[in-house]
Amino acid sequence: MATNLAIDPELLERALRISGEPTKKAAVTKALQEFIARREQQRLADLLGTLDWDDSFDYKSERSRQP
Repeated sequence: MATNLAIDPELLERALRISGEPTKKAAVTKALQEFIARREQQRLADLLGTLDWDDSFDYKSERSRQP
C-alpha cells in the first residue's frame, strides 16, 4: 500500500544511520515494528500486580494430570 508521509528529514536520516537499514522504507518499517513491540510489552508490564494469585493452586499436580 503506497502512503505519502511528511517525515522530518533529519529524523529519518538518524533512523537510517542508527538502524543500519539500507532504505528509508526498511528503516520506517523497523521503527514501526519496534514501536508496536514496545507498546505491547508495556501493556503486559502494566498487568503485573493486577491479578489475584490463588495460593492453594498446585501447579505440580496440574503438570502430571493425564488428558
